[in-house]
Amino acid sequence: MKLQSFNIKKICVAMLAMTGAMLTNGHALAQATDAYPTKTIKLVVPFAPGGVTDTSGRILAEGLSKRLGQQVIVENKPGASGNIGAQQVATAAPDGYTLFLALDGTLVINPHAYSKIGFDTLKDFEPVAKIGNSVIILAANPSVNAKNLKELAALANSTPGGMSYGTSGNASIVHLAGELLKQQSNSNFVHVPYKGGGPAVADALAGHIPLTFASAASINQHLKAGKLVAIGVPSATRSAAYPDIPTFKESGIPGIELNSWVGIMAPAKTPAAIVAKLNKEINAVLQDPAVKAKLLGSGIEAANATSAQFGDEIKRDLAMYKPVVEKAGIKVN
Repeated sequence: MKLQSFNIKKICVAMLAMTGAMLTNGHALAQATDAYPTKTIKLVVPFAPGGVTDTSGRILAEGLSKRLGQQVIVENKPGASGNIGAQQVATAAPDGYTLFLALDGTLVINPHAYSKIGFDTLKDFEPVAKIGNSVIILAANPSVNAKNLKELAALANSTPGGMSYGTSGNASIVHLAGELLKQQSNSNFVHVPYKGGGPAVADALAGHIPLTFASAASINQHLKAGKLVAIGVPSATRSAAYPDIPTFKESGIPGIELNSWVGIMAPAKTPAAIVAKLNKEINAVLQDPAVKAKLLGSGIEAANATSAQFGDEIKRDLAMYKPVVEKAGIKVN
């Protein structure tokens, strides 16, 4: 009985010590979260400098640095359609000091198109905030004899070999937009992938290809100059920046409602309080009229969403693109 009593005492002492340690660690974590951030934050952009994604990240980083009182620096980690940068952040410490500038193609298309990507979109990341939607436009060379999408679909079916459209690359969001158009309109559109949106637009301007799916920022000046003609946008509603361009649904091709979005993600298990603080401050930056104007100049319409809303959109898109990729037989090695 004495031995049992002694063992119980030892267990009680150990439990009290463990509880005290947990309370101390919890208090320390709470203090660290409350004080966040106390040092520089790294924003990993998984693409090369100069593109729309990189530009949006730098615009946000500038505004967020001012609001947080700590520098937010952009680190470009291009490669494998964003997979390399995503892998780096997926394995980073979940402390709020390494963030990821996420593009839809990387997180909701690549998992279906690549056999190995090195991360799990839903398990390895915590949605923080949505920056906004990048406007996608289907544009044609002026020589194309079609005034609207239905005429274009009919022309594609009557063209020997089909009608080609150029994009920034295989398994990109603009490629998926083209595949959805092909599937929903039952028309013979043929994908021509380029190494970037610039070359695709250049060939459409020169008339080497009749069509291009591209970001608004990359073709805006050509639309204004009449060197390219806007046919439609695949989004659910008309773009505020391009209100005269009809949606595909308005043009008689239903079932195509997609947005090309950019947003901020953190490694999984990042403290909820840090995620909430970042979401609040990022949304404050995005509501600044000057920031809105800068983003719109890059073809991005600023968002204002909670972390949960952004997470729901990611889950929805991840599920939506799977059958599209499978039906089109898109594979990237």
